[in-house]
Amino acid sequence: MREISFDRKSIRTRLIMAFVVTSFLPIALVNIVAYYNTSRLVRQNVESMTNANLEQIRVGLDVWLDSYEDILYQVYTDDYIVDLVDQINAGEDVASNRQMLRRALRGMVYTKDYVKFISVMTDSGELVFYNQLTSATTRTSWMDSISMSQEELYREISADNMSHTIPTGDQVVFGSNSCYLFHMGRRIIDYRDVDKRCGIVLVSIDEKLLEEICSSTENGLNFIVDGEGTLISCAGSDKVGQPVFGKEADGEEKRNAYRRIARETGLLGETALSIYSVRDENTGWEIVRVTSQEELIQALRQQQQLRIFTIVLSLCTVMAIMFSQVTRMTGSIKRVVETMRKAGKGDLNIHVDKDPTRPTEIEVIAEEFNSMMDKLKQSTQRQKDAEIAALEAQINPHFLYNTLDTINWMAIDRDEYEISNMIATLAGILRYGISDSNGVVRIKDEADWLKQYIFLQQTKFKNSFDCHINVEPEIMGFSIHKLLLQPFIENAILHGFEGIDRPRRLQVDMGREGERIFIRIQDNGCGMPDEMVREVNAGIFKKTDNKNHIGMENAITRIHMYYGESAEVRIESGLGQGTAVRILLPVVKSSFGEETEGSRG
Repeated sequence: MREISFDRKSIRTRLIMAFVVTSFLPIALVNIVAYYNTSRLVRQNVESMTNANLEQIRVGLDVWLDSYEDILYQVYTDDYIVDLVDQINAGEDVASNRQMLRRALRGMVYTKDYVKFISVMTDSGELVFYNQLTSATTRTSWMDSISMSQEELYREISADNMSHTIPTGDQVVFGSNSCYLFHMGRRIIDYRDVDKRCGIVLVSIDEKLLEEICSSTENGLNFIVDGEGTLISCAGSDKVGQPVFGKEADGEEKRNAYRRIARETGLLGETALSIYSVRDENTGWEIVRVTSQEELIQALRQQQQLRIFTIVLSLCTVMAIMFSQVTRMTGSIKRVVETMRKAGKGDLNIHVDKDPTRPTEIEVIAEEFNSMMDKLKQSTQRQKDAEIAALEAQINPHFLYNTLDTINWMAIDRDEYEISNMIATLAGILRYGISDSNGVVRIKDEADWLKQYIFLQQTKFKNSFDCHINVEPEIMGFSIHKLLLQPFIENAILHGFEGIDRPRRLQVDMGREGERIFIRIQDNGCGMPDEMVREVNAGIFKKTDNKNHIGMENAITRIHMYYGESAEVRIESGLGQGTAVRILLPVVKSSFGEETEGSRG
């Protein structure tokens, strides 16, 4: 038998070598690079989404703490409470004044969930509190759970006019009830003498609120640690309120402590734990997330094995049939390689075009490549979306509130109390309007906000008009969408009173008619032409006399959008006779729980 020599110059050998050089090696290289690049992008995507999640938790923490700070504001600015504290400091009928002060605190404990104590410490050393855990009136055990004495706590909080956050301490036990508490405190302010130290107020809040804000997931654990190394909040841990690392601990010691906390809860495994954290500047706390990467690593390994297996199988199949289809296969490989080279230059939109004449094995490679490119493109887009979400989550509307608060105190320091009242009112209006502007509130809250808004308008127009708001007590607790009535009132003030020499009056009445709530907003202004009244009642809004009534149009549109056909808006007006807006809304019972005594009018 004639021995067949291996000719290095033969077309078959060259094609085999060319196939190895131009197909096997590039495909293997591209897939290796793609695997590591995909792994890197996935990890970056996970890191970006985790950081975005932490940033959202931080913003949520600030929002919740600001909402609880409102309780502090109600106490430390209440003239009645200030007078009671002054009388206790002066030794006047201490027992009676303590009881009246405790009764005042009781009405505020139930205004928000998770509030367990509201306490007032007077400058004379008296401690008055109300709590949900026991009926005790003379002894509160939460003081024993923190590291400071009553005197130290009073000195720290009364030293300035800032809010103070006291971290979680030891567990507070009341019989069968037990909980961890953190505290928010503020100095009580007497606006008649803002520098006087008469007492402090503290709100003690259940640590379960922080657990709810952090909301750990199956593959991750969220918890909070303060700057001193004390564990503030952690679901499933018995180390809450205890130091988990020393004050001088370096970064590696802190990470080891965080991993130890995660393992002790039993929620995560022993290996492949990643640490992410973000610092909350308002409290000085560090929000930490520990995640398990075991599933991600295993999925990447399986993807790598599957990719390698697919490549080897495809190449072996192509090698088996290459000899009979060398010309067609060469052309197909060339087109695939050219496409991959374009992708290697950064064009993620490139795909291998379909070719019916291409061998099946090369077609599989092309489809895998196209699928890989689609996944890379989607991963890149998700990364961009996560980065945008992280930037958006950094927006802190409370910067505006803090700035207004600073201006307010500057006005008080200069005895500009009218300016101070306007700024405080404006801050309340903004806080109410910005937070969930399409939300549902009680009619009482909407009426209180309208009074603040009208106060600013009266100040702006130098008290050139009178306004009276009458709300029947029966409907105080009913629900209404926020900011529905403001455009009608604004329209009456800006347009209705224009050119009127007689005393200007604005009347707002709210009550109940059967199964509907009626609202009537009436002014004695210049009125509207009959044609305009007919058009507005018919839903036709035109720009006339350079006045755009888009505010009223939007308000009527919102009413019908929220309440549908069960709502009715009717305008009654005539030139020189004033304007009356009559609104009928369906009765919606409040979902905010039982009303307080104040809300019942």
